[in-house]
Amino acid sequence: MAAASIQRVVTAGTFSLDGCTWEVENNVWIVGDDREVIVIDAAHDAKAIATAVGDRRVTAIVCTHAHNDHINAAPALADRTGAPILLHPEEHILWRQTHSGRLPGGRLTDGRRLTVADTELVVLHTPGHTPGGVCLYAKDLGTVFTGDTLFSGGPGATGRSYSDYPTIIRSIRDRLLVLPPETVVRTGHGATTKIGTEAPHLQVASG
Repeated sequence: MAAASIQRVVTAGTFSLDGCTWEVENNVWIVGDDREVIVIDAAHDAKAIATAVGDRRVTAIVCTHAHNDHINAAPALADRTGAPILLHPEEHILWRQTHSGRLPGGRLTDGRRLTVADTELVVLHTPGHTPGGVCLYAKDLGTVFTGDTLFSGGPGATGRSYSDYPTIIRSIRDRLLVLPPETVVRTGHGATTKIGTEAPHLQVASG
């Protein structure tokens, strides 16, 4: 049986927090095969994501964190597909800022294993950008989906509410830099990178 594949859909919209709004483009990741997929970070445009999914079954809509630009299309996509929305419980304070009348359908916890198309994704709790931020490590695919925890060029932003710089550096050091250096980092915005590419300057930042 063929291994799961990874598809990227780029959607555009706005990110709002602390009274400010920015125009952003988000990476939406679709992981699976020709039968079933997981959607990671349903951002901005449920129709575009559903079009990319096609007639495949969506087994879960996984939120790496609950900033509005990563979750604003999740309920509409869930309604289209019947898939549960999965979120770490420490993100509910942010989730309610966007979706006050609806709760996620399931919990993400550190070490939880999600399986799609015979491929396992392991949930890594990586707080710092937000309290309940997570990454998803797919060993068999040689990749980690980092949301806004780690980008090409360094860690995610920590200058806004519910974020903390020492915490995100510790998360990256303890949970991500221990992965194989060739691991591809698929981010919430922008270009991919590799753990080995990011490790040198992050190790300096941590200390």
